[in-house]
Amino acid sequence: MSVYAGPVQDLIDELGRLPGVGPKSAQRIAFHLLKLPAADALRLASAIAVVKERVAFCATCFNIAEGDRCGICADERRDAHVVCVVEEPRDIVAVEKTGEYRGRYHVLQGAISPIEGIGPEQLRVAELLARIEPEGIEEVILCTNPNIEGEATAMYLGRLLKPLGIRVTRIASGLPVGGDLEYADELTLGRALEGRRDVD
Repeated sequence: MSVYAGPVQDLIDELGRLPGVGPKSAQRIAFHLLKLPAADALRLASAIAVVKERVAFCATCFNIAEGDRCGICADERRDAHVVCVVEEPRDIVAVEKTGEYRGRYHVLQGAISPIEGIGPEQLRVAELLARIEPEGIEEVILCTNPNIEGEATAMYLGRLLKPLGIRVTRIASGLPVGGDLEYADELTLGRALEGRRDVD
């Protein structure tokens, strides 16, 4: 039996399903929302509804997009022969902040993690392979996170891509192992991009 009235418990349960939000945090957020003026709470609800209605994933690279293609894929000034592979759309923001990269991207929407039951089939690997020939891709930069999952994903992709006769590089060290790209500063990430190396 729940302690709170139905709608409140429903809200706590839904908030608790968000990543990184435990039961206590869900309860705290729910009561914060209850205390807010109705206009503020409805603005949050409206922002969620609008983003679900208007924003989807780019049909080419799987970045977030308002329409079929994201702004980067639609930008003819970007180098279409170089593709930087990242785990999540937020990683694109981190790479773009460096000002060092002018190619295109491919978002895997995750990383290989046997513990969480995520294999290559759950990622956008097949879609990456399908882009190589039609788009004339000459280099793939593996820009996955420098943690166990990111390294495993980079190794797997390196083995798949090397036989295709294209250059496959991995961002250089300089990023802390166990860290996430979104928390790296621009200078460190810029140096890592500049010092990328060929994957064996």
